[in-house]
Amino acid sequence: MLYISKTSKEVLDAAAEYFVKTAKEAISKQGRFTVALSGGSSPKGLFELLVSEFDTKVEWNKVYFFFGDERYVPSDHPDSNALMAKKALFDPLHISAHQIFAIDTSLEPKASAQAFQKAIEKHFTPEPIRFDLILLGLGDDAHTASLFPHTPVVNETKVGVKEIFVEDKQVYRITFTAPLINQAHHIAFLVFGGSKAEAVQHVFEGEKDFDQYPAQLIQPVNGDVAWFMDEAAASLLKL
Repeated sequence: MLYISKTSKEVLDAAAEYFVKTAKEAISKQGRFTVALSGGSSPKGLFELLVSEFDTKVEWNKVYFFFGDERYVPSDHPDSNALMAKKALFDPLHISAHQIFAIDTSLEPKASAQAFQKAIEKHFTPEPIRFDLILLGLGDDAHTASLFPHTPVVNETKVGVKEIFVEDKQVYRITFTAPLINQAHHIAFLVFGGSKAEAVQHVFEGEKDFDQYPAQLIQPVNGDVAWFMDEAAASLLKL
């Protein structure tokens, strides 16, 4: 599903409506809504919109928050995805601590990934791991979550969480694997700006090359993918 809007505000409005719709459906069906968040400026705008204009439209006490990936930095570091979500979403909505599952970056990278995977498994037991919604972004290099081009995690076939060392950035990341993402009921990409247009084109219309364009890996098994983009990001697509 493609949702292409002229302005960033229209993109965020559409994404917020989608978030609310999927939350209501999940809560109505199973009594809770489990979502994996992403980091960056685009999700921050979405979080702030949910707080300011959609705060009364979701039963927030029934929402459980995870993270599709995290930078391997201290929890109080400005680059932390969890810290951004705390400031922009959790604190303003008074989300209870037991509803928030952040990645423990005080552990070694591998142990951090393993601990987060165990927390996810415990949350879903005895059911399979199927998030109701996973929010994703898209990098200029066509990475999503922390599935970066030419890194071993791109070839991971197991459902789970992995640590990955990104050579060109000289940093560790913790990330969902593509098979875990692809088990979700709903996946939503939030993509803005002309700088992303080439990556969008490769993902949609380029030759299949998962190693070069990891976002091509996102093909849900029994779910759906929604792309929320502005016209600039979608400008190279042959629509």
